Amino acid sequence: MKRNFPTFLLYAFAFLLLWEWLRPIRQLTNTGHMETFVLFLLISVLSYFLRIKWIWKFLINLMYIMVSINRLYYKEGFFHLSWLQSFFSDFKNNMVLLFARNVEDLSNELRTFLFFVLLWLMVYLINYWLLNRRRIFIFFFMTLVYITVLDTFTPYNAKAAVVRTVVFGFTLMGMLTFYRILAKENVDSEHSSARKWMVPLLVMIALSVLVGITAPKAAPVWPDPVPYLQAANSKSDRNGKSGPQRIGYGTNDSALGGPFIGDNKPVFTTEAEEKNYWMVETKDAYTGKGWISSGATTVPFREGDLVPVSSFPETVETKKETARVVVYNHLQSNHIMYPQGIQKILKTSPVNSKGNLFELENPNERILYYDSRHQPVMPNMYLLEFVIPIYKAADLIKTTAVDYSLVRPEFIKKYTQLPKELPLRVKQLAKQITAGKNNWFDKAKAVESYFSSSDYTYDQKNVAVPGAHVDYVDQFLFDTKRGYCDNFSTSMAVMLRTLGIPTRWVKGYTGGELINKSQTDPSLQLYRITNNNAHSWVEVFFPNQGWVPFEPTKGFSNDVIIHSSGAAEQKPAINQQTTPAPVKKPQQNLLEDTQSSKVAKKSANSKTLWKQTTALINNYWKRVLFILVLIAAVVGILYRIRGKWFPYFLLLKYRLKRKDENVEFAYLVLLDQLNRYGLKRKENQTLRSYAGYIDTFFSTREMTRLTAKYEQYLYHRELPHGTWKDVRKLWENLIKKTIA
Repeated sequence: MKRNFPTFLLYAFAFLLLWEWLRPIRQLTNTGHMETFVLFLLISVLSYFLRIKWIWKFLINLMYIMVSINRLYYKEGFFHLSWLQSFFSDFKNNMVLLFARNVEDLSNELRTFLFFVLLWLMVYLINYWLLNRRRIFIFFFMTLVYITVLDTFTPYNAKAAVVRTVVFGFTLMGMLTFYRILAKENVDSEHSSARKWMVPLLVMIALSVLVGITAPKAAPVWPDPVPYLQAANSKSDRNGKSGPQRIGYGTNDSALGGPFIGDNKPVFTTEAEEKNYWMVETKDAYTGKGWISSGATTVPFREGDLVPVSSFPETVETKKETARVVVYNHLQSNHIMYPQGIQKILKTSPVNSKGNLFELENPNERILYYDSRHQPVMPNMYLLEFVIPIYKAADLIKTTAVDYSLVRPEFIKKYTQLPKELPLRVKQLAKQITAGKNNWFDKAKAVESYFSSSDYTYDQKNVAVPGAHVDYVDQFLFDTKRGYCDNFSTSMAVMLRTLGIPTRWVKGYTGGELINKSQTDPSLQLYRITNNNAHSWVEVFFPNQGWVPFEPTKGFSNDVIIHSSGAAEQKPAINQQTTPAPVKKPQQNLLEDTQSSKVAKKSANSKTLWKQTTALINNYWKRVLFILVLIAAVVGILYRIRGKWFPYFLLLKYRLKRKDENVEFAYLVLLDQLNRYGLKRKENQTLRSYAGYIDTFFSTREMTRLTAKYEQYLYHRELPHGTWKDVRKLWENLIKKTIA
C-alpha cells in the first residue's frame, strides 16, 4: 500500500482497535501509567506506517521500553549503568522463575517488560493483517469477544467500547475489502473511486450504529447463560444467597456451601506400604457459616528434626512406616501434606545450602516449607517418617467424661466452642442419636453412623448455601440433608461439641488412586492424589488416646487399626461399629459373597448414575440445549468459513511429513480443495488436461509438474528419494491459492 491518507486511516483505526485492549486494564488491575503503554502502541504503529527499516524500529522500541522501565522503577538516571546492571541481574533471576513456572514471584520490572513485548507482537500482527492479508476480521472478532466477556464477568462497562469497536472494525473491513477488489481486478486506486466507496460505507456504519442504539430492544428469547456459567463460582440457595467456589483444596473455609466443582488434575503421588489420609491443616473455631483458626503461632524446625505436632500417648501402640511424596510442579502453595502420626521430614528436594526450614503453625498444625531466603516454596519431593496408631477397643471406651487431671480446661473450652446462635435442635438431635451410649467413643460412632442412613445424600452440585440468619449445620441436618464432605464432617464435629466432646475439623486429601507397584521399591504401592481427593473429616480427642479420626461422609472410609480385646490385630473401617469378630466362612462361600457383592454394587452404582443423569437433564435442559445450539452454531460457522482456515491446517499437517509416498495423499487432498474452491474437474477429464486448466487459471506451471510426479508414483508405486521434499513447495503454493 502507498503511504497516503487512506492508508493512514487504516493504521489509525487499527491503533484505536488496539487501544480497546488496554482500556479495561486500568479499571480491572493495579496497572498504572497506562499512557506509557498507549504511547508505545502509537509509536509502534507509526513506525510501520512510515515503513522505517526493521533495525531502526527495533532500536526505537527497545529504547522506549528501557527508558520507561528506568522512569517507572529506578531512581538513577537512564545513563547510569548501575540501574542497567540491576535490571539485567533481575532479568536473569526472573527467567529462572519463569522456566520453573513460578509466575507469581516475577518482579514488576519483568512483568512490565513482557507486557511491552506483548504489545509489540500485537502491532506486528496488525501490520501483517493490514498489508499482507488485507483482512482484519479475526482480530476484530477477538476484540469484541474480549470486551464483551469482561463486561459480563467483571465490573468493566463495555457499552461504549462495543460501539467504538463496531465502528472501527467495520470501517477497517470495508476499506480492506475495497483494496482487495482493486488488487484482484488489477485496477489503480484513484481518489474519486476511493471516495465513492468510503462515503456510502461510513454512512451505512453510522446509520447502523444509530439504529442499534436508539431502536427498542426485544426481550431475550434464550435463557441467560451467565448464571449457569457463574455456578462454577457460586450457587444460590432458596433465599438467593451465594456461596464460595469449591475447586479442589482451598484455604478459606469461613463460608462453606455451594457447588463443588470437580478437578482431576494431579497434585502429588506417594509411595507407601498402604493408603493413608493426608492432612494439611485443622480448624478449631466454628462460626455458624464455616471454620476459622482461633489464632496461630509458628514453631520453626529443620529437616530431620522431630516434627512438633501432637503425638500419641504411650498407651497407644504404633508401627513405624515411611512414605515418599512427589509434588507436581503446578502446585503453588508451600504447605506439606502428611499422614497422621508424622515424626520426621527427610531428604527434601531441592536441597538448600543453608538447610531446609519448616514452620509448624499452631494450633492448626499446618506445616510450611521455606527456602534459604525464607521464601515460601513447595518442595518437589520429600521423605516422611510416621507412625500408624493401633488403638485398643478397651481403651477407646474408657472415656466417659472430662478428666481435668489429664487435660487443661482451656483445651476443652477451645475444642467444644460453639456459636451462641446455634439452634437448640442440633443439640437435641445429638442427644437423641447418642441415647443409651455412656462413653465418648460409642457416642462418636453413633453420630458417625447416623449419616449413613438413606435420609442423607452425597451431592457435589445441588448444595445449599446458608442465608444470613441460617446456620450451616442446622440447614444440612434438618432442611437440605444433601451435601459433600464439608457438610458431613462439620455436622458431626458440631454435634459432638454440643455433648461436651472435644473435636476438631481436619482438611487434606484422601488416599488417592492406586497406580501400580513402586519402581524403586516393589514392597511399596504408588498412589496418585488429585484435586478430586481434597477432603475433610473429624478428629475426636480422647485423653488417653490422643486425636482419633472419624469419617462421617457417606461413601468414604477412613481406615484405622483397632485391637479388639483378646483378638488378633484387625483393621476395620472406622465408620463401622466395633463388634466381635464374625465366624469365618468357608473360602468358597466367601468368594461367592464377594462376587455377588461386587455385582450388586455395580448395579446400584449404575442405577444411581442413571438417576443423577436424568435429574441433571430435567433441571438443566434449557442450559444444555443452549450449549448444544451454541456448539452447533460454532461448528456451522467454522464449516462455512473452512476455506479460510482449513488450507492452513493442511499446510501444517503435511509440513511435518517426510515420506515420499505423501505425494499420493497430498495430491488427492489438493484435488478436493480445488473442487471446493470452484475449479471442478469435468467427468472423464484426464489429470493432465485438468492440470493444464488449473495452470491456465492461476497462470503457473505448478499443477502440471505436480501431476507428473503423481502419475509417476501412480504407475510405478515408487519415487526417487527426496521427491516429496522437491515437490512440497509446488503443492503448498497451490494449496495457498485455494484460500478464500
